[in-house]
Amino acid sequence: MIEKDFVTEGLRRTKIDEYLEKELERAGYGGMEIQVTPLGTMVIVYAERPGMVIGRGGKTVRQITQNLKNKFDLDNPQVEVKEVDVPELNARIMAAKIANMLQRGMHFRRVAYSTIRRIMGAGAQGVEVTISGKIRGSRSAVAKFTEGYIKKCGEPATRFVEEGFATAPLKPGVLGIVVRIMPPEAVLPDKVDILAPIAEPVEEIVEEEVAEEVVEEEAEEIVEAEEDLESLEEIEEVEEDLEELEAATEDSEEE
Repeated sequence: MIEKDFVTEGLRRTKIDEYLEKELERAGYGGMEIQVTPLGTMVIVYAERPGMVIGRGGKTVRQITQNLKNKFDLDNPQVEVKEVDVPELNARIMAAKIANMLQRGMHFRRVAYSTIRRIMGAGAQGVEVTISGKIRGSRSAVAKFTEGYIKKCGEPATRFVEEGFATAPLKPGVLGIVVRIMPPEAVLPDKVDILAPIAEPVEEIVEEEVAEEVVEEEAEEIVEAEEDLESLEEIEEVEEDLEELEAATEDSEEE
């Protein structure tokens, strides 16, 4: 059945991941990807120190390739090693670092807060560190440390939030560490960008004011010219009336 094939493939990928995590613990193992190609199976390994994954003369990576072929029945496996650009944003690497610090005897609060500062300093939007086990005494307890903004449920939590898990075996018992990181490039669907109003350039405003002043001056000149023309017409009418009056006076004297 198809469902059985999916379960079998998922179980095999999980076993490969656990094997690589155990073998490459000192190299800062940060996860892996499996890509099936026509030429074989490509296994991409992400590590903080890729040189330790490759080994001297490629001895370690050849041994890993042989084990993947024999133990997990991969078809012509090819291992490609990639360096993690920002280890502080890889949840698995940071969980392993917390486990190592706890094994060295550091207090869990100091470890958690220092790790959170490193992760937030790398640009993460939010981080959550959970340490569970016998951290305070003989009874088990859970300590959770959170900073920033991080999604807890829904599709954004599954899609954007990276989660890493590690264990720290101590004398009182085994501690479990879970690190959840919201990366800086995550864009949530409810994000709203408010655009600032576009201000007009000062030069255009000055030009518009100058043009308005010129138009007003021209309008005032036209009004003054019209007033002068009206006054000239009135003077001409008065002169015509005077001439007619003089002519009428001369006619009356002649009679």
